[in-house]
Amino acid sequence: MQRGEIGSYEVTSVGGERVRAFVPLPLPPTPALMLDGSLQQLLESAVLALGRLDAVSTLLPDHSPFLYAYVHKEAVLSSQIEGTQSSLSDLLIFELEEVPGIPLDDVTEVSNCVAALRHGLRRLERNFPLSNRLIREIHGVLLSSGRGQTQTPGEFRRSQNWVGGSQPGHAAFVPPPHTAVPDCMSALERFLHATDDGLPVLLRAGLAHVQFETIHPFLDGNGRVGWLLITLLLCQAGLLS
Repeated sequence: MQRGEIGSYEVTSVGGERVRAFVPLPLPPTPALMLDGSLQQLLESAVLALGRLDAVSTLLPDHSPFLYAYVHKEAVLSSQIEGTQSSLSDLLIFELEEVPGIPLDDVTEVSNCVAALRHGLRRLERNFPLSNRLIREIHGVLLSSGRGQTQTPGEFRRSQNWVGGSQPGHAAFVPPPHTAVPDCMSALERFLHATDDGLPVLLRAGLAHVQFETIHPFLDGNGRVGWLLITLLLCQAGLLS
């Protein structure tokens, strides 16, 4: 298929450096994605795997221990993406308040990740929409303590950030300028609620995750919030109960 444009660069100045910040176009992609052949097979396999995972909760006499361990393990893996070294054992020991000898900052971040997921799920259970407001709430819980608590928890960034490199002018990737973040996130919110584009839920979750990480709307914690967004999307759509 012919791939269309996915965004454009906006040249700005940050600290005296010339920076090319990437501003993604709103979703869904244009032209529309073609789900055929191997891609369709992969999608079917992924949906089947999700169904099997969800079925576990109906087969176990008490699914709470499984869900507890699963959520905690996922929080550990998500936090490790951003460099946190805490293990699942560290997290469980921390929650038992037996903290000597474990990396306190790391395990605090993972514990906050669990709390942020629980907060989001409780809000969805009470019919609160998956929205930018909820995303900011989740971010506020995530960065409520630990190393990120000085990085404006619960607020979209008001300055330029970047990924990789010590300076934006030499970064591996520069997200949109902070002035473009509100519009980019509003467009993403509309995409989350769209019902007329024919996209399967799992594909919508994948596209939303890529778009969120491209926007990088927070000063810190974008990787973890992006992981939480996938989980909440699947729960809201009923693929995971």
